[in-house]
Amino acid sequence: MTDRHSTLRARRRAETQRSIQAHAVRLFGERGFDATTVADVAEAAGVSPMTVYRHFPTKEDLVLADASGQLVAEQIAATPADQPFMRRIAAALVGAAGHLNGGAANDPGSDRGFLLARTQLMITTPALRARHLDNHYALQQAVVGALTGESADPDEVFRAQAAAGACLAAMHTALVRWAQDDGRSDLPELIARALTAAFGEDAV
Repeated sequence: MTDRHSTLRARRRAETQRSIQAHAVRLFGERGFDATTVADVAEAAGVSPMTVYRHFPTKEDLVLADASGQLVAEQIAATPADQPFMRRIAAALVGAAGHLNGGAANDPGSDRGFLLARTQLMITTPALRARHLDNHYALQQAVVGALTGESADPDEVFRAQAAAGACLAAMHTALVRWAQDDGRSDLPELIARALTAAFGEDAV
């Protein structure tokens, strides 16, 4: 019974977070990041400002918080362990993009529309561009952890860090192009093209 209640609480918490974040991203896109307050977001989401802060400690977190690290790590875990790091990361990034690319780009309620709005905000808002580096580092750490596990070999960790950093830079280039194209391009294909341009035909 306790486990079931814990699962239900976690599910409700995740649903609340997603609802708050969806309203925040929509309002930031309509009114601008600086012109929208946390109180505005709380009112739109039907919760109190305290609830917003409980889930998102800063205003920037309303845009930047995501679960992409876990999704990419799961994708890496599904790749053959004997493949080179670069190929495993590339396959995971393209696969994760496929999962996040559902629905219409002009529908903010779809995964694709939400990701597009988030990405466009991160590109155009100076405060978010600065904080985006924290997200990039967290995603890199998740990738490295998925590749190396409990490994204490510093050389292996270094190789994983280098591969992850390079692949994520290529992915970022694809995301910027996708956002500038207003989501009309196919995101997984664009990421694959960026990885191929950077590392050759064998990258993906």
